[in-house]
Amino acid sequence: MLNKIIPENSIQQAQKLIDKYDRIVIVTHVSPDGDAIGSSLGLYHFLLELGKSVNVVVPNNFPGFLKWMKGAKEIVVAEWKENLAREVVEAAELIFCLDFNALKRIERVAPWVEKASAKKVLIDHHLDPGNFCDLTISHPEISSTSELIFRFICRMGMFEYVDRECAECIYAGMMTDTGAFTFNSNSPQIYYIISELLEKGIDKDRIYDKVYNHYTESRIRLQGYILYEKMKVFEEYNTALITLSAEEQKRFDGRKGDTEGFVNIPTSIDKVIFSAFIREDENMIKISLRSKGNFPTNQFASTIFNGGGHLNASGGEYYGTLEEAVALFENALPQFKGQLQETVKA
Repeated sequence: MLNKIIPENSIQQAQKLIDKYDRIVIVTHVSPDGDAIGSSLGLYHFLLELGKSVNVVVPNNFPGFLKWMKGAKEIVVAEWKENLAREVVEAAELIFCLDFNALKRIERVAPWVEKASAKKVLIDHHLDPGNFCDLTISHPEISSTSELIFRFICRMGMFEYVDRECAECIYAGMMTDTGAFTFNSNSPQIYYIISELLEKGIDKDRIYDKVYNHYTESRIRLQGYILYEKMKVFEEYNTALITLSAEEQKRFDGRKGDTEGFVNIPTSIDKVIFSAFIREDENMIKISLRSKGNFPTNQFASTIFNGGGHLNASGGEYYGTLEEAVALFENALPQFKGQLQETVKA
């Protein structure tokens, strides 16, 4: 049995909104990852089963290895179809905000959502949710927003409306946000949920293959390059750093999602318990952090880069040069030396 983590009053409020409104829009954060797409499409399929008119809107494109999910082709990408994206948001009666805790995380979509007359529901697992929705369901202790969507549906007593396509999307989101269940995934509840998803007919081996074994040749060559040329190991701090410029990404014909998962690789090195990946992105420097054990990447992210996340997986943004961001990271390591060394000893 699942623990009843979501309060009953939140479930009742959400169910009343779903019962009342038919035109529903789901929005998620910029540069959508597996959990963002998985949770959004999982909820999308569930609402379609209820006979609702549903659109998923994302600020920009998402990786090709997530586009196998049913419904992915119907997602409205705002950077490509801005007028359509704005129209569906403005026409919505109910908006679900998934996998983000602040309006700034949906960038160009933010002003449309903020001004929309629709009722708004936030379902998220990041710390410090903003007060921009009529109903907030926020549980940072949960491994993924996709897991929360499963719990949300079950708490409404509507598990029967979870079809195989819905279950596949939820599983993909749970899998990707835990590094294929290698971090933030020690709760027995996660595996109970997986067993329930398997009962719906998902093929978890096929999903893993779709996500992790369908990369481009250029992505594999880029991976070899960053490991041989761009990875720096700080033995004193049990830390590894990978950096990547926009020019280097262009050299390897970089596509959306090509660098996904690179930050995890250095943690396979013995005694490296903290890994950072710093790369140039559109108008910003993107920081991804991973750790093993109890080293708090979210503390590092919030202290140094005004970011956040979870214990073993966090990130942030820096508005400056790549060199400045790298210097900021390296200069911060000494103040975390004690925590890093304690984690190694543990």
